Amino acid sequence: MSTHALLSHFDRISDAPTAIPRFRQFILDLAVRGKLVDQDPNDEPASTLLKRIASEKQRLAEEGKIRYRQSPRLARADEVTFRLKPGWRAASISEILIDLQTGPFGSSLHQSDYEKGGIPVINPASIKNGRLVPIDAMRVGTVTLERLAAFKLRERDIVMGRRGEMGRCAVVTEKETGWLCGTGSLILRLPECVSPPFFVTLIGSPLVREYLGGSAVGATMQNLNQSILMGLVVGLPPFAEQHRIVTKVKELMALCDQFEEARNEREAGRDRLASSCLHHLGNANADTLREHASFYLSHLPSLTTRHEQIKQLRQTVLDLAVGGRLVRQDHRDDSASELLARLQRALLVERQNESSRIRKPLASSKRDVLNGIAFPFSWAIADFDSVSAIVSGVAKGKDLRSLKTALVPYLRVANVQRGYLDLSVIKEIEVPVDEVQRYQLRRGDVLMTEGGDWDKLGRAAIWSEEIPGCIHQNHIYRIRSAIKDELLPSWIALFANSSLGRSYFEAASKQTTNLASINMTQLRSCPLPIPPTSEQRRVVARVDELMALCDGLAAQLHDTQLKSRQLLEAVLDQALNGSGAKIDEHADHGQAIKA
Repeated sequence: MSTHALLSHFDRISDAPTAIPRFRQFILDLAVRGKLVDQDPNDEPASTLLKRIASEKQRLAEEGKIRYRQSPRLARADEVTFRLKPGWRAASISEILIDLQTGPFGSSLHQSDYEKGGIPVINPASIKNGRLVPIDAMRVGTVTLERLAAFKLRERDIVMGRRGEMGRCAVVTEKETGWLCGTGSLILRLPECVSPPFFVTLIGSPLVREYLGGSAVGATMQNLNQSILMGLVVGLPPFAEQHRIVTKVKELMALCDQFEEARNEREAGRDRLASSCLHHLGNANADTLREHASFYLSHLPSLTTRHEQIKQLRQTVLDLAVGGRLVRQDHRDDSASELLARLQRALLVERQNESSRIRKPLASSKRDVLNGIAFPFSWAIADFDSVSAIVSGVAKGKDLRSLKTALVPYLRVANVQRGYLDLSVIKEIEVPVDEVQRYQLRRGDVLMTEGGDWDKLGRAAIWSEEIPGCIHQNHIYRIRSAIKDELLPSWIALFANSSLGRSYFEAASKQTTNLASINMTQLRSCPLPIPPTSEQRRVVARVDELMALCDGLAAQLHDTQLKSRQLLEAVLDQALNGSGAKIDEHADHGQAIKA
C-alpha cells in the first residue's frame, strides 16, 4: 500500500484514540526498515562505514582517548527481523558506538551535591520527546562538576535513559555541552559517519523499544545495562541515506503535528457543542426540556466521541431527575406529605422504643437546603433518618476464637460502583452466626460507600439478591426504605448519585488531602427530596429509558473505536509488511477490512 493510499484512510482511522501516536510509531518503523526513503546506489555502503568505524575506534584507543574494549560482536544479516535494503548492513550497537559510558554511581552524586542555579544534571526524567529538558532541582555547582568531569556531555553525544521507559534518548547540542550525565543515564558516543539524529530515531523506534523493554531487568522498574544495549543488532543504512531519513522523519512528524492539532480543534468544537447542549438540557424546565432533549438526542452520534461525554450525559439525566425536571408533575398524584407521614409511622413501628431518633420533616422554608434548588411544591423533603433505616456493616478483625461462626460472602467498597454492583470478585468473611441475620442483605437495599478517594465517596447501588446470604462490610452503609413500594430504592439511589447528593456528601464529609468519608450522623442528616410515589415511578422509568440509550451509545462508541483500531492496525500492517488483511478503500467504516 502506498503512502497516498494510507493517507486516504486517515478520516476513517483518525477516530481511533491511538491513531496519531500509532502513526508516529509507524513513521519510525518505516524509517529503521529502509521503507521511508528510496535507496541511492551511489551512496557509500554501510559495510564501508563499519570498516571506517573500526579504524577510528582503534586509533582513538591507541591514543588513549577511549577506554579499551573487547572486540565488538559482529552481527549477522539473519539477526535482523526484516530484509535489509541495498547498501544496508546488519550491525550490533557495539560495532557502531565509539564509546558507551554509564553515569556516575549514586555514591558519587548525593542530594547534598545539588545546588540551585548550577549546571543541569540529566537523568531519565530530563529526556522528553527527544529533547533534554533540565530540572531545576537537579543542578550541581562547579566543584561537583569538575569532580565528575568524566561524565560531562559533549556535542553530538546521545544521552539515553537506562531506567523506566526504555528508548528515551536525545542528542546533545551545543547548548547542552558541559552538562552532567546523571546516575540513571547512559552516554553514547558516535563516530563522525553516523548521524546522531538518525541514531535517536533508531533507538526510539518500536523495534528497538520492544527489544530493550523485553531485555531490561527489574521487577518494579526496568533497568538497562551496557551488555544488553551492546548486544542489540540493527540495520545500518549508508551515511547519506541516514540524513535523508532524518529529513523525512521531521517532515512526517510535522504532518502528524498538523493532524493532531486539527483533531484537537475538532474535538474541542465537539466538546463545546456537547457542553452547551448539556448546559441547556440541565437548566431546562419541564416545558422546555423536551425541545432541548430532542435536539441533543438527535445529534448524539456526531457529538459523542469519548466515553467521558456519555458519563456527563448520565450525570445530567440524574440531576434532571432529582430536580423534578425530567417528567411533569401530575396534580392527580397522591400527596407527598401524606407519603412522608406513612413512612415515618412505618419506621416508628420498626424502631419500637427508639422514637426519639426520628426527626421532624424540614419546614417549607427549608425546601432549598440542597444547593438552593427549588423543588416542586408537590414534593416533600425529609432527611434520610426519618424515612429509612441505616446501618453499617460487619467489621473485620474481631477475635472469633470462642464464637460459633459461619463463612459467608460479603460486599466490599470495590463491589459498589455508582449506579451498579460489580460482582465479578466476591470474597468471603467469617462472622459470628448470631450476626449473620443482622447484616444480611435484602432485595431493594440501597448500598452506599462510606468513602476513600473522592470517587468512592457516596457511591450508591441497589441490591437485587444476586448472591444468597450476602452481607456487607462496615465501610458500606445499608439504607432500607421504610416502605420500599412507596419510597422506591431506585429513587434513593438516583438522589445519592446525582450532583445534588454528591455535593452534600462532599460538603459534609471529613476530608484529608486525597481522601473523604461520611459518617453515620452525616448520612442520616442528609436532606432527601421525596416526590409522590407515582411520580417516582415515572422518573425511574424515564431514567431507565435514557440510561439504556446511554448504554447503547457507549456500546456503539466502543464498536466504532474498536473497528477504527482494527482498520488502523490493518492499514499500517499492510503498509509496513505488505501482508495482513486486505483493505477495501471504498467500503464503509465497518466493512473496510477483508479477510
